[in-house]
Amino acid sequence: MTGKANVTEPTILTNRTSKHANRDSPGRGSRILCRTTQKTDALRTKSQERNGLMKNYDKYEVGYFPPPTPHNEWVKKDHVEKAPRWCSVDLRDGNQALIVPMSLSEKVDFFQYLVKLGFKEIEVGFPAASHTEYQFLRKLVDDNLIPDDVTIQVLTQSRKHIIKKTFDALVGVKKAVVHLYNSTSVAQREQVFKKEKPEIIQIALEGAALMNEFAEKYPDTEFAFEYSPESFTGTEVEFAAEICNAVIDTWKQKPDREIIINLPATVEMSMPHIYASQIEYMCAQLHHREELAISLHPHNDRGTAVAAAELGLLAGGDRVEGTLFGNGERTGNVDIVTVAMNLFSHGVDPKLDFSNMPKVVEMYEKFTDLQVHPRNPYGGSLVFAAFSGSHQDAISKGMRCHRTGERKTWSVPYLLIDPQDVGREYEADVIRINSQSGKGGVAYILENNFGYVIPQQMREEIGYMVKDISDQEHKELSPAEVYQAFAKEYINVFDPIDITDATFKKASDYKSNDGMIVKIEVRIAGDEFQFEAVGNGRLDAISNALKQSPYTFDYKFITYSEHALSTESTSKAAAYVCIEDSEQNQFWGVGIHEDIILASVNALVSALNRQNRKDHFVE
Repeated sequence: MTGKANVTEPTILTNRTSKHANRDSPGRGSRILCRTTQKTDALRTKSQERNGLMKNYDKYEVGYFPPPTPHNEWVKKDHVEKAPRWCSVDLRDGNQALIVPMSLSEKVDFFQYLVKLGFKEIEVGFPAASHTEYQFLRKLVDDNLIPDDVTIQVLTQSRKHIIKKTFDALVGVKKAVVHLYNSTSVAQREQVFKKEKPEIIQIALEGAALMNEFAEKYPDTEFAFEYSPESFTGTEVEFAAEICNAVIDTWKQKPDREIIINLPATVEMSMPHIYASQIEYMCAQLHHREELAISLHPHNDRGTAVAAAELGLLAGGDRVEGTLFGNGERTGNVDIVTVAMNLFSHGVDPKLDFSNMPKVVEMYEKFTDLQVHPRNPYGGSLVFAAFSGSHQDAISKGMRCHRTGERKTWSVPYLLIDPQDVGREYEADVIRINSQSGKGGVAYILENNFGYVIPQQMREEIGYMVKDISDQEHKELSPAEVYQAFAKEYINVFDPIDITDATFKKASDYKSNDGMIVKIEVRIAGDEFQFEAVGNGRLDAISNALKQSPYTFDYKFITYSEHALSTESTSKAAAYVCIEDSEQNQFWGVGIHEDIILASVNALVSALNRQNRKDHFVE
């Protein structure tokens, strides 16, 4: 030990039970107690710098409160079986998160678009907070813009003048949710309000009582009351249940009025299964549970708001408050589009209409001046795109299987849902071509966009050709560019050999054999020739005729196929010919023509000209 410092490691106390037990004690001090020396700190810093480790991790700890006893019945369910009630908070949480908030006219247009998407509950703002929000609510009411089946929601703090102005703003509204909130978390109680639990409860009860009082003054409006213990996820669940029950008991004085208890992950602090267990615990503790609507309001600080919402629904949630594409302060609110479309992917009607997703994205970006990420689930421009060759091949085969009607439900490899169900196109959105693409993807583009059913043996060659172009140009190729490359290389290649006319007649009785006589006019390297020959079929006859030329045509047929390019009677036909030279190099050619016979002739000529590029039998 000579020459080495005797370093004492820090002692860290992180007992969860002790920490929770002390949270009610004023001035309880730091949650983590560390005893160390300056030398220890210096050594730790050097170690972190050497290893590239993140500093200061030890100043954090879990800040949530699991239920005191296990509440995990929700894990027995494997998926959500029905859509929740949806409440859009785009016009409040979403709007307040924008660098430039929406104008009055933009908010009106956005409200009407949310109605069109199917939202039946829409939070329109905090009318007592600003003149703009008050004016917006009055615009909706005075211009009769709220449909009879839509309930608007407004937010209020537990202060008399704010509650009064909120109810004043609702004059003439047919149905409204008045949403009362106050902060209940340990951090808010200790650092912001510096109040004990009974004082926090009193704030909530005063607001609840005032809401009862003001609602009686407006008998023509059907009110529902909502309460949020704000920062629920940083609140002891026992206290959250206590304050919610106190509010419920105050509001139950009018038994026919709906009560919504909203349990917000105002700051997402835990893994989503903890939130679900908290929801299940609250459902078990709340008074009159069967008469309540339990609302979920997850934020996305840890990136798991969607999972928290889904597990919260399994745990007993009835309602979800969120925004389109998760817009909201900091990392945003839960993305209602994703939660709804996840239900859709399990065969559950989401009760919202996202069948024209490109339009939803367009309108969202117009109103918020934000961009939907290209990989954002369901809405992003690349969410259905497959660049990988193996993925493209599997998708292509799966799509072909579904077109034949072999499967009644959707199960195409790599595609969670049918892109057409959200207004996307297979041709533009699914198979995308770049240097990572393969034969299946290129063949799919050529077939679905242009009608060319590429023979299986030809696909690999075309795939490599297109990949090489993409790699050399360092870009994605559009379907048009894929076709242009294919056409330039393979279709009706007439230089230096071009059969300008071909006339066929049978050489013998049709029933005995397929013998054909052909007369051809051919231009080879600028010289005109006429030949006549017989062969076992049209292409064999042409081959025999070409052998009469002064050039050496040395090849054999490998395969031939043909098809119409469309179902119309006037459509062109496509033919595919593969020939092989003496060194077993294969050459493909494609011919198109209104006449299927001449299309096959063009395909053979194209293959010969491509062979000539290598073998140079015609200079």
